[in-house]
Parts: sequence; C-alpha cells; structure tokens
Amino acid sequence: MTQHPMLSGDRFRLGTFSSNCSSGMTPTKVPERWNNSWDNNLALAQMLDAAGIDFMLPIARWIGYGGETDFHGGVLETMTWAAGLLAATKNIAVFATIHTAANHPTVVAKQLATIDQIGHGRAGLNIVAGWNKPEYEALGLTLPDDHESRYAYAQEWFDLVRKLWSSDQHFDWNGTYFKAKAVKGDPAPVRGSVPIINAAGSPQGREFATDNADFLFTPAIDLERSKVEIAELKAQAAAKGRNVGVLTFAHVICRPTEKEAQDWLHYTAVENADTVAVDNLVRLQFAHAHSFPHDLLAQIKHLFAMGHGGFPLVGTPDQVADGILKLHATGFAGTTLSFVDYLAEFPYFRDEVLPRLSRAGIR
Repeated sequence: MTQHPMLSGDRFRLGTFSSNCSSGMTPTKVPERWNNSWDNNLALAQMLDAAGIDFMLPIARWIGYGGETDFHGGVLETMTWAAGLLAATKNIAVFATIHTAANHPTVVAKQLATIDQIGHGRAGLNIVAGWNKPEYEALGLTLPDDHESRYAYAQEWFDLVRKLWSSDQHFDWNGTYFKAKAVKGDPAPVRGSVPIINAAGSPQGREFATDNADFLFTPAIDLERSKVEIAELKAQAAAKGRNVGVLTFAHVICRPTEKEAQDWLHYTAVENADTVAVDNLVRLQFAHAHSFPHDLLAQIKHLFAMGHGGFPLVGTPDQVADGILKLHATGFAGTTLSFVDYLAEFPYFRDEVLPRLSRAGIR
C-alpha cells in the first residue's frame, strides 16, 4: 500500500489554511474578502488538487471574533467539510480539525475512518486541546486554566481513538476522563491511522505533540528563533524515537510588481482592517494560548491584520518564492498558504511561484 500523501516524499509541503472560515485568514472589511461558501471551497479544492498542492487544513470555530465583519463568524464544520472535499478530489490530503473537549473520541474515531475510506486514504486529523475560552463558554464547557489538565485530557482522548483503531476486539475503557463499555472501532482508517497535526506552544503542548503528532504547527515570526525552536523540537521527538515535521503558516500577496503587492497589503490590512476583530483575536491568543511569542506583540498585531499572524509572503513571484525557500532553509517541513481571496489569487501563485519552487528543487 502506498504511503499517505502527507507522509510520502521529501518535498517541502504546501497546503491551504482556513478556507472553511469567513474571511479566511484576513480580518479585513474589503468586499474582495474570502467568501467561504461550500461552492467556493469545492472549486478551490479541485484547483489545488490539479496543481499538486499537498493538503487543506481547516480551522474549527464556534463563535466569531466580532468587529464589523464578525471575523470567523461563518464556519463550515470541518469533519463534514473534509468528507465532501475528499469525495470530490483525487490526490490532495484533507484534514479535519477537532476540539477534544467538544467531540467524543469514539465518535471521532469512526468519523475519521469513514472519511478516510471516502478519500481512499487521504484524511488527516488536527487535534486541538483547547485555548479559546469564550468558545468553551458558548458550548457550556469549562476551559481548564492549566495546560497540564488540557493535555492530560487530550492524551487520554487520543489514546482511546488509537485503541479503537487498533483493536479488533470489544473492550472496556475506564480512564480518568472517559468511560466506555464493550466498544469496538470498526472500521479503522485505510492504513490503520491518519497523519496527526497539533499546534502547540506551551511545554506541555510540545510534549503532547512530540509524543503523538506527525507534524507540529507553529508560527514563524522570527526565523532565527524558529531555527533554534525546530532543532529543539526535532531533538525532543528523536529522544522518544519519533520524527516530527514542523509546519508553519504564511499569508500570500503575490503580484507582478512589489508596489502592487504592497498596495494590496495596505488596502486590505491597513486601510480596511477590521480593527475590533484584530484586537479581539490578539487578546484571546495572548490570554489563553502560548502559540505566539509574547515579546513580539507589536509586530504580531500587524501580522494578525494581514493574515492571522502568518509569515508574510508579499511581493513579486521571485520574492514570494524566496520567502518560501527561507522557510525551507530554516528547517520547516512545509507551510500553509492563505490569500485574501483564495480562488482569485491562487492561480497566479500556481503559474508563477510553483515553477520557481520546482526549479529550486524543493517541490
């Protein structure tokens, strides 16, 4: 049996991020902002698939960030989104993003096995242990203040998922957080499991990711800092006999001239930023998550207005390709890409940047 598309080959992996969410990754008021309709997502998935893009990664959200646009107020649920896209594509991997606290592991195990059959072995799972307190309150849940509790819960959650996938017998589960009697996980995913992504910033989160994930997802704010961070994470995983790739996320504004790219950046992220949504987004990230370095707040605020804190790939095709090559040289295994309007802007990236990356030998 062939390997999963995310785990085969040594190319620098490229995906998209957050196309299931209103406005994508850009809290902007411009009328050109991303419309996350099913039809747009389907058209995008088939376009990405034909271009050889490796994966699509969604964000699971339950309430938006307010502001004039209520950024991320409209969200396509990720498991059903992934099922539909896997049925309509041929080669691309599609992840479902799942909050452990809001989804029972026995149900998720069966859902993932089902969508993996739909995609003939191209499903993936992005595990979220929890950080967004207002969302927990919206669902009537309590977000534990300490990361130890969040990740202890997530570990047992995933242990039960794995046991369901690997056991051909009925079994009882008598854990700290979950009780189950005579359960059995039939079917299992096509290869017995699916690739796991986890975004972790806290020490507890990094232990969880290096124990369980195939890819750890982290911001690239300062590449020198990222180089050290990646080396540490690789060593941490290697000490456990594991190999974990480190992924990041980037926002693309690619135009024939640098001026056109900078003008679009100014138009979307300065003149028309949804500043209330940006403020809410940054405040929540810094209150409850350790994903972003807290000492770079001013720089991060501008990046959040541009693309949710993603690495800026802004300029000509040569400049954008050069930025991706820098991420590769830093040690990242891949990056997601976001655009203000994915459908309108990806074709230029496909036609101009992808050939440059191929010539550079990373694709």
